[in-house]
Amino acid sequence: MSHDVVDYISPETVFTLDELFHERVSRSPNGIAYRYYDEQAGRWCELTWLAMLQEVINWQQALMREKLAVGDRVAIMLKNCPTWVVFDQAALGLGLVTVPLYVSDRPENVAYVLQDSGAKLLLVNSTDDWHPIDQLNVDFTSLQRVVTYKSLLNDDNDQRIIGLDKWLLSSSSNQFKHLVSSADVLATIVYTSGTTGKPKGVMLTHGNIMQNAWGSLGVFTVYPHDVFLSFLPLSHALERMAGYCLPIMSGASVAFARSVQQLQEDLANVRPTIIVTVPRIFERIQFALRGKLENGPAYARCLFEWAVKVGYSRFEYEQGRRRWHWPHLFWPLLKTLVASKLQARLGGRLRLAVAGGAALSADSARTFIGLGVPIVQGYGLTETSPVISVNHAESNLPSSVGHTLQGVQVRLGEFDGLEVRGPNVMQGYWNNQAANEAIFTDDGWLKTGDVAKIDETGRITITGRIKEIIVLSNGEKVPPADIEAAILRDPLFEQVMLVGEGKPYLGLFAVVNREQWQVIANEHHLPSAWPDTLNHRQANIFALKRVAAQMKAFPGYVKVRKIALLHEAWTVENGLLTPTLKIKRHLILRQHQVQYAQLYERFKLA
Repeated sequence: MSHDVVDYISPETVFTLDELFHERVSRSPNGIAYRYYDEQAGRWCELTWLAMLQEVINWQQALMREKLAVGDRVAIMLKNCPTWVVFDQAALGLGLVTVPLYVSDRPENVAYVLQDSGAKLLLVNSTDDWHPIDQLNVDFTSLQRVVTYKSLLNDDNDQRIIGLDKWLLSSSSNQFKHLVSSADVLATIVYTSGTTGKPKGVMLTHGNIMQNAWGSLGVFTVYPHDVFLSFLPLSHALERMAGYCLPIMSGASVAFARSVQQLQEDLANVRPTIIVTVPRIFERIQFALRGKLENGPAYARCLFEWAVKVGYSRFEYEQGRRRWHWPHLFWPLLKTLVASKLQARLGGRLRLAVAGGAALSADSARTFIGLGVPIVQGYGLTETSPVISVNHAESNLPSSVGHTLQGVQVRLGEFDGLEVRGPNVMQGYWNNQAANEAIFTDDGWLKTGDVAKIDETGRITITGRIKEIIVLSNGEKVPPADIEAAILRDPLFEQVMLVGEGKPYLGLFAVVNREQWQVIANEHHLPSAWPDTLNHRQANIFALKRVAAQMKAFPGYVKVRKIALLHEAWTVENGLLTPTLKIKRHLILRQHQVQYAQLYERFKLA
């Protein structure tokens, strides 16, 4: 097949995700489906579509021995690997409903999901993952089997537990079963990590996910020779659709990254052409780059900044938003000296990077796009399978989230809240009628909870969350997301959260980067004993000036008057971040009640 010919499978051709997989095997039996790193062999290995099919058939036979019925839920808590896909496809073919779990999630959340979904089977990596859940003494009335990917090292008293080596028997069958055939059948329940309250189970059909992948292929061309690098968890709706369903639909191959820590090495080895990610990954790379530049010679920093400036000016010219400027003539040289080195760090072949799941900061967008990395920002929710809109490469406005996918409609409701309907919208929340009534309008549109603007061309810009808008005591309404993103441009701050609901002014919680602070403390003769230094008045005054420098573009009433400097990061492990790395504002506020009270004590404003 020619390199520039697509081989798409449309949702009109097949109706379910398992039929989609089977059709791909029929079309490309010897094509490379997946690449993964074999730790024991110490090398990257490949699997063809045909080899994957035989694995799926073996897993189907094992699942059938469990006497599961169509519609039963089965849960998976593995990191991204070919087995994740095999388990999912085997289950879907039998009409089972997959419940994905985050390997990094807290045992309490996992236990809640298993109980709420009524999962009958759970696949985990090892008993080390199961025991913290089991020790909570939750009554898992439905759970009848726990399969461990790694062999059991000793006999466990729990009769439900079995090692994969004993559970999975090689099958002589070559028949891949399809027990459901309607696009409207439930395929998966994806629990939103939720920044407030208990996780909610989003019910997505086969058609929801396939229509979303098909709509995405209407925006971006994906060829069979394309290589995706998968590192967002497959339990994340964006990775499930764009890093799993879409490659099957287009015939592209997927390489599974080992970990975020080894991402740099994996990018160099895999050399992907497409990545789908959250902005945090770009921010980490940018942070490392800035740190390296800060410690290097001044001319290198100047050259880097000039390359970004010229490169971004070229990008704006190519997008038709500004005129040609003579410094563009220097781009070939700047590309060789600066941009090509960053592109090489991403593998050197990247032709598309899609960022979603959170807002891409203006600084990250400017840096990476300026240096020739083709980032487009999209937007969506787990409840919309997940993509609602995305920028097109030829019409890319990084401050926006682009135009809707074909077939998806949007409108503005109360408080300029974005509402959506289309073939990608969920069936509803599992076993939660109250949540369904709250999220759908009387005429059937889904309320996203995000505040938005829609221009005359239909381009969407997200300006905040309805629930997160801070209303000051003078009635001024402050959406925190853009302000927080601006403050985070300063590498001194690793994490920030605006506060001030019902108060006369804004305050800020800021997690400080220790290395950056030590350098600054020495330069400005501030107390340096960590973390006590963060409590000194001089430190607060200095940090407030740094914050103010990033907030010049905002209205006058948007001013941070007091700051609480923190040294402990908010993480998934300590319960202050969701598995998708969103901050849990109410829990952070609860944890830092003392500091919050101090922000609003009577004092002379700094």
